[in-house]
Amino acid sequence: MKYVLEVVSTSPEATQKIGTKLARRLAAGDTLFLSGELGAGKTCLVQGVAKGLGVSEYAQSPSFVLVRELYGDLPLYHVDLYRLDHIEEIADLGLDDYLYGSGVCVVEWAEKGSAVLPAEHMEVQIDYLSDNERRLRLVPHGRRYVDLLKELKSDLREGAVAGSD
Repeated sequence: MKYVLEVVSTSPEATQKIGTKLARRLAAGDTLFLSGELGAGKTCLVQGVAKGLGVSEYAQSPSFVLVRELYGDLPLYHVDLYRLDHIEEIADLGLDDYLYGSGVCVVEWAEKGSAVLPAEHMEVQIDYLSDNERRLRLVPHGRRYVDLLKELKSDLREGAVAGSD
């Protein structure tokens, strides 16, 4: 049976809080793959990850530049594959320095590049439940991410997460 953690976020602030708690467990070389519909909260989660990594700069979607580098306690490489339609385009980006580098790499719309992205990663699927609620489904791919998820579970109780600290 595959280890999965599902958490319901009740607001954008709660989604950011989940990202912050996740970031506190991340290490250099870790990779998160985010998927979900437009507006589901992928960038909102990245904003929380950035905060948890000590980044002071506002994390916005890198849709037009494809990759944004943000610096805090660890570098955060924020990749957005939304505008790319062909696997060859993704393969030609030369993402290895980000994916296997000295920071944390978060890839939005990762499903578009799954054939050329690392097999070991944390998958985060964000789904709409209602106007304010989102379900975040975290699925580890690889031993490192199973361990990370087990640690994270102690920070996030399974179920709803309120928006304030």
